[in-house]
Amino acid sequence: MKPPWKGGLRAGAVGAAVVSGALALTACGSNGNSGASGSPSPAAATSAGAGGIACGKAATLQASGSTAQQYAMKDWIKNYTKACPDTKINYDGNGSGKGQDDFLAGKTAFAGSDTPLTDDQIDQSKKVCTGGGHAVHLPMVGGPIAVGFHLSGVDRLVLDAPTIAKIFDGRITTWNDPAITQLNKGAKLPSTPIRQFHRSDSSGTTDNFTAYLAAAAPDDWPYDHGKEWTAKGGKAVKGSADLATQVQKTEGAIGYFELPYAVARMIRTVSVDTGAPTPVDANVISASQAIAGAKTVDTGSDVLVKLNYTAKAPGAYPIDVVTYEIVCDKGNKSATWPATKAFLTYMASQKGQQNLTFQGYATLPAAVVNKVRGEIGTLS
Repeated sequence: MKPPWKGGLRAGAVGAAVVSGALALTACGSNGNSGASGSPSPAAATSAGAGGIACGKAATLQASGSTAQQYAMKDWIKNYTKACPDTKINYDGNGSGKGQDDFLAGKTAFAGSDTPLTDDQIDQSKKVCTGGGHAVHLPMVGGPIAVGFHLSGVDRLVLDAPTIAKIFDGRITTWNDPAITQLNKGAKLPSTPIRQFHRSDSSGTTDNFTAYLAAAAPDDWPYDHGKEWTAKGGKAVKGSADLATQVQKTEGAIGYFELPYAVARMIRTVSVDTGAPTPVDANVISASQAIAGAKTVDTGSDVLVKLNYTAKAPGAYPIDVVTYEIVCDKGNKSATWPATKAFLTYMASQKGQQNLTFQGYATLPAAVVNKVRGEIGTLS
């Protein structure tokens, strides 16, 4: 398979990080959408909507997949359908794996996924993408995967990759284990049992989290990364929302989920010791800094972002995700494509991107966003 993508949450610090991220994001360029051969002409495909949002032809769009982008998707859908009320969009946050399956079965107009399709899946997509088309990936938003914990009396917790790996593999079982106390000198850590939670469904969040562990702690994480959880112990929970809820209400709990789920529930999150001078908190600024150093792989209309999970740059949070929309490069469903294309165009536009940091999402590099805007115009 191709490789995928604050300490305790204090309102003031989170707010400052969010606002700074928002200011950085507004520097992105304008919409680069253009007409494409074989697709409806702009005049036929779009109409003017409220707030400068261009609407596609009236349609009902079905989409599914990533829970990482679910908060962003709710915001996109609310704003787009307010401007374009003749379009209905139903997004089922059922996990990246199920979203991929739905798209490849022809059930949806697009899929949300935190991990790219495999080569075999891209071959499979040729049955859905008519006229010689195949699936491509459009990176749309990024963000930190927070390691959330619930431990009474502990406001700040520092962990490094080897320790996180051993906790999630069931080899560190109490909160006062020497490996944890050594990283938290002066903290009063109880002997409370560690209650580890992980995803039960096929998840791009799991894929990215385990990719980090495999890259940053190869001697302590004896598993390949993947959408399915394979490590020992812990309790499996479906979806990021329910996993975060379990951590919120369980003393001694630890789990992984996107930052917006931690922010919404006021869950404290681990500061990661990367080897930089100071441990790094999970926030939009630190994630944006890490994602800014990612490499992009462009193949035709495909845009993949390759994250560096072992970066030690000061202030760069290493456990991140880039989430994609998956569509056909050509041969998308003709009945819904004008609306799908208009919605994707809005999502990638400056208007669509500008408020995401207020929900805990990180900025993608401007070059990546501009590339996506241009590629959307070539799809049909």
